[in-house]
Amino acid sequence: MTRTKLNDEHWHKLFIILRQINVYNKPNLRRTVEGMLYRIRVGCPWRDLPSYFGHWSRIYHQYRYWRKTGKWQKLMKIVTANYDSEWLFIDGSVVKAHQHSSGVASHLDEAIGKSVAGNSSKLHLVVDACGNPIHIELTGGQVHDAKMAKTLIDSTINNQTKAVIADRGYDSSDIRECIFKHCAESVIPVKSNSKSCNDTLDWYLYRCRHLVENAFARLKHFRGIATRYDKLKDSYAAAVMLACVFIWLPLI
Repeated sequence: MTRTKLNDEHWHKLFIILRQINVYNKPNLRRTVEGMLYRIRVGCPWRDLPSYFGHWSRIYHQYRYWRKTGKWQKLMKIVTANYDSEWLFIDGSVVKAHQHSSGVASHLDEAIGKSVAGNSSKLHLVVDACGNPIHIELTGGQVHDAKMAKTLIDSTINNQTKAVIADRGYDSSDIRECIFKHCAESVIPVKSNSKSCNDTLDWYLYRCRHLVENAFARLKHFRGIATRYDKLKDSYAAAVMLACVFIWLPLI
């Protein structure tokens, strides 16, 4: 039998949430979800899904339908609702775009850009104080991390947040003001050419920044995340959300 990812406990949790977002309880629903997980785990084309999960086209069209109706966003929002917002860690990571991800019939760039390494996308991520992913944004690989900082912060920060931690690539007065506006502390070291200093930086919190790096490492265990094969931005974003949900399942 084809190796699957969800045990009975995790599937029971996920099934309850799927019913909350009005996913129809079809007899093969579990295998359909397992097929989606299998595809992003191994990075295979949809047509190469093992027959154990059902016909590949049915699984793909279900995945596409949930993307178009916003169910992946709803699923992620429910799963991450109780995140620990005391500390927020933000960072970006470049993802190589496979040649099969290009050539889409769209007038948009689909978050694929040209960088030194060729075609690539960039995954911008926020993790909570426990190191769990809570929000993602996608851009082309050439986009600087700092350009998405305000979007990431405004989407996740709340009145319980005490600090936002990031590397010196986010050293910007605009980003610090955005954090200060929410009455939180910015734990961001200044650049080497800055006239400021790091004397007041909370180095203990900054050392915890490895949590966001660990989150990227966990997401990239899925080969369909580590390399982008999807032509559409929304399809790749849905795959990342599904991987995030899988990480959260043992915790809810």
